[in-house]
Amino acid sequence: MRIALFEPEIAGNVGAVMRLCACMGAGVDLIEPMGFAWDDKRVRRTAMDYIDHVSVTRHADFAAFQATIGSSRLVLFTTKTTQSPYDFAFRPDDILLFGKESAGTPADIADQCHAKLRLPMRPQVRSMNLATSAALALGEGLRQTGTLPA
Repeated sequence: MRIALFEPEIAGNVGAVMRLCACMGAGVDLIEPMGFAWDDKRVRRTAMDYIDHVSVTRHADFAAFQATIGSSRLVLFTTKTTQSPYDFAFRPDDILLFGKESAGTPADIADQCHAKLRLPMRPQVRSMNLATSAALALGEGLRQTGTLPA
C-alpha cells in the first residue's frame, strides 16, 4: 500500500506523512508541483531520521504518476463523497490519494480514481489535517488487508 500526495503545499505535512509511512511500511508518491522547495528543512525536521526508512518517489505531474501505478487501484480521500473507508474493501496494492491542502484534487483527477472515500467527521467541521487523514486511512487499509506491522 502506498500514499500519494497530489501537489502538496505544506512541507510539514509531507514530512509527517513520510514519517507515518516509514513506521507503517508504506511508500510515498509526491505528485508535483509542490508548494515548497523539496530541500525545505521543514520536511527533514518533521520526518526526522525516519526519512531514511521510507521509499519516496517524486513525479513531475499526475500523468507521470499515473504511468507508474500499473494495476493498482487509486483510492481518493475527499470531502466530496459519502462512502466511508470503514465500509470499503481495501486491497494490499491500493494507492491512497490525497489532494492539496487548500483545494483537494480537481474533478478531472477525481474522475480517474477507482474509488472515492470520505473519513467520517462531525458536520460542524470542514476537514482534517492531511497527515491525520493519511494516518487514519492507511491504518484502516493495513488493518483490513492484514498487513499492519508487527
